[in-house]
Amino acid sequence: MQKYKQELGKRGEDKAEKYLKREGFLILGRNYRYGHKEIDLIGKDGNTIVFVEVKTGRSKKFGTPEERVSIRKQKNLIAVALDYIQKSDVTGCDFRFDVLAISYEKGKESINHIRNAFMVS
Repeated sequence: MQKYKQELGKRGEDKAEKYLKREGFLILGRNYRYGHKEIDLIGKDGNTIVFVEVKTGRSKKFGTPEERVSIRKQKNLIAVALDYIQKSDVTGCDFRFDVLAISYEKGKESINHIRNAFMVS
């Protein structure tokens, strides 16, 4: 089961990367790690660095993919983003967190791109 989840997640990340490129994003990184925490994709949209959490699902049994980005996950993403910003010496840019939810339900694929999905407080 774990292997299946990993394969589904990788498939979702591949799809998300292609989608973002079509939308005009420059992909700066993928699976950026800070300790045990990770950001799936880091992109640039104009003058904005975008940290993207990709959620992929096959059913709504436990909620939609985008609903599964918990407060704890948001805090982890913020910590990883801060590490990326410090190590990359990024200046003169805006930053935001997006969620890209990909559903494969009943043979249909749908993508929901939520810009500014959450804010740093």
